[in-house]
Amino acid sequence: MSANQPGDVPLALSIVVPVYNEAENITPVLRNLAAAVKATPYEVLIVYDFDADTTVPVVQRLIPEMPSLRLQPNDLGRGVLNAIRKGFQAARAPYVLVMMADGSDEPEAIDPMLARARAGADVVAGSRYVKGGGQQGGPLLKRTLSRTAGLSLHWLGRLPIHDATSNFRMYSRRLLDAVNIQSSAGFELALELTVKAKRLGMRVDEVPTVWHDRTAGESQFRLWQWLPHYLHWYWVAFGLGRVQRTLPWSSQR
Repeated sequence: MSANQPGDVPLALSIVVPVYNEAENITPVLRNLAAAVKATPYEVLIVYDFDADTTVPVVQRLIPEMPSLRLQPNDLGRGVLNAIRKGFQAARAPYVLVMMADGSDEPEAIDPMLARARAGADVVAGSRYVKGGGQQGGPLLKRTLSRTAGLSLHWLGRLPIHDATSNFRMYSRRLLDAVNIQSSAGFELALELTVKAKRLGMRVDEVPTVWHDRTAGESQFRLWQWLPHYLHWYWVAFGLGRVQRTLPWSSQR
């Protein structure tokens, strides 16, 4: 990342990485990211909930090698949703990517995603359910529900992407400044922002990517706890659920 130091030229991309005790995974994830992304200068925000998080000292040791790294404490309340929201607040670039710290997301997709965003897309999803995409590992039930939700929303709900539940997603600052985030649990945020972008007449696009199940550490995904929240936005996408009046994101900052 040394060629992409913030301050040389305006940042093109902010990459938000929420973490929770990812000491085993974070070094290969960040080194793979640095090797894969060739875009103009970017920053990587490692958002953590508490100082004792095992990820923090590992990242501190990597900063001299990777000066685009920023450690960002989350002061909005613990949990992945608030960590992502804090990342949105702290991000300085016109495009913001959310990426997991467990190695599940392919950094090779980031440059193509940024190209789609620069071409006018306000949401670009890393999609598992298009030609060239895929999913390796993970619980069968979770994979089945995710594929069913994504493809039914595409074919029946007319959502312009095939993968509605992936959180490997890029957003324009224009979108983030135009909406009020209502999500209250886990990773429903990606579906909410995609549905709202569509409702606002903004462009939604996707690129193929392969998702890989983690090989170390414990997943923080809570299927049964978060499923009702996903279902809310699922029905909203079909026009069957209610949405609060759209408010500027800046009012939450």
